[in-house]
Amino acid sequence: MEVRSNRIGDIRSHYKRKLCEIYEEKEADNMLFMILMEFTGLNKAGILINHEQGVSESELLKIHFAVKDLLKEKPIQYVLGKTEFYGLPFVVNSKVLIPRPETEEIVALVIEELKLNPNQNVLDIGTGSGCIAITIKKNIPEARVVALDVSDFAIEVAQLNAEINEVEIGFTQLDMLFPEKWNVKYSYDVIVSNPPYVRKSEKKLMKKNVLDYEPELALFVEDDDPLIFYKAIAEFGQKHLNIGGKLFCEINQYLSEETMQLFEKQGYANVQVKNDMSGNPRVIYCEK
Repeated sequence: MEVRSNRIGDIRSHYKRKLCEIYEEKEADNMLFMILMEFTGLNKAGILINHEQGVSESELLKIHFAVKDLLKEKPIQYVLGKTEFYGLPFVVNSKVLIPRPETEEIVALVIEELKLNPNQNVLDIGTGSGCIAITIKKNIPEARVVALDVSDFAIEVAQLNAEINEVEIGFTQLDMLFPEKWNVKYSYDVIVSNPPYVRKSEKKLMKKNVLDYEPELALFVEDDDPLIFYKAIAEFGQKHLNIGGKLFCEINQYLSEETMQLFEKQGYANVQVKNDMSGNPRVIYCEK
């Protein structure tokens, strides 16, 4: 492993040099702190203060293999098997997307909506890690929240995250692209979704850590039908969203006008787009 010693200071210096071969210094430093905190049990201040402290051979091996994964550009969230979303802990693996900060914005909109009337039925379509559904339920306990996903593996991860965050969510496996298989018996007051929306032609704009490790099924759509999931969600909402109910979707920033027009043509009212923290069109919301 070529580490000078098992002291925290030497470990940090050695692996920071390695990580700086492919990452910016600040990013490398942040990831290394996350790894050291995970495997030493120290916080950031403790790592800086106790730089002469040694670690065990097993801890050093864990740090070594974690850095080795990072050098393959594996996302730090997958390396550690966890992340944080809206201040809550979530388990993640290669079966689910890593929750993004932009997605917190759609959750914040839904939470504000539900504060006006907490006792509502909420449906999360394409739940993945469960971050949207779980965060809504955690912040609005009175809401009755159900989450759907096409992937059984994703539902398993989401169920685990619900247990970790001590909330009760109803999970169902369902493919939105096959309306004939929609066996949903209930109607909802709020529907929220972060569906696949990145066109395959946009892969060239994306980093290796996303393309090589995150589930393609949850990310990409064909260029010839990029709004396929929004069509399905709009149709589903016409059948299962209550009159006056609200629908919130995260969208492709390059297709905001087309997405707005789709929901307007489907008969939804007050169709609006909200920009994200970077000023890009990110959330569409409307009502039935």
